[in-house]
Amino acid sequence: MLSFRKMHGLGNDFVVLDGRAAPLGLTRAQMVALADRRRGIGCDQLIILEPPPVGADVFMRIHNPDGSEAGACGNATRCIASLIAAETGKARVVVRTISGDLPSESRPDGLWQVDMGPARLGWRDVPLAREVDTLHLPLSCGPVADPAACSMGNPHATFFVPDLDALPISDIGPRLEHDPIFPDRANIGFVQVMAPDHVRLVVWERGAGLTLACGSGACAAMVNAHRRGLTGRAARISMPGGDLLMEWRQDGHVLMTGTFATAFTGQVDPKALAA
Repeated sequence: MLSFRKMHGLGNDFVVLDGRAAPLGLTRAQMVALADRRRGIGCDQLIILEPPPVGADVFMRIHNPDGSEAGACGNATRCIASLIAAETGKARVVVRTISGDLPSESRPDGLWQVDMGPARLGWRDVPLAREVDTLHLPLSCGPVADPAACSMGNPHATFFVPDLDALPISDIGPRLEHDPIFPDRANIGFVQVMAPDHVRLVVWERGAGLTLACGSGACAAMVNAHRRGLTGRAARISMPGGDLLMEWRQDGHVLMTGTFATAFTGQVDPKALAA
């Protein structure tokens, strides 16, 4: 039997598997089956812990529900940092991903703050299919147009809209995710600015669809809103699952602060999963 832990950050939920002792050897089909909300455990991302490389406390591998690999996940990072802290007694944990290190700190108020690293603003960094201004992409779909783009270890495009609730996100989200301008597809954020220090955000996640919260999407929203002159360098990002506190520091790094939770633990029979 394969032990798992179901965790979430603001409702952005994860199945966490521990592969530090030995490789789990899961096939892509098995990962898709685990993520299925009707026939499996169900999650926005499957997280596999691997042995810590030099300079880090754990390696976190992230898979989307379609089995594709993601480079970063801020909400999962807070969850995993809390697990490693409970094991080691450390108040500061370094989580490594394929996109780099994510130093994380426990705060006295019980929240975790993650340094999500620098926002990458070049068109090749996102990446985009051709050279364009990442502050104003020549992209539109239905009622939305003129997004800004950046990379937070994974590609993001942020649209700014007057009324978030009026958008047909389930319709336009997948079309924008797969637009040819994004060779690796993209996470698509929709932002309504409420005040210079408060925005609302809904994200259509690459490979996952609509989620209650997206940590890297909140980072991109913070960065792109400030680049457009719509907010200061710090803001509260309100998503359907709750709020994150964001800061884009002068050195380019983005700090994300929020909660984490364990929903339940259990075991699953790998032989019952898709071959």
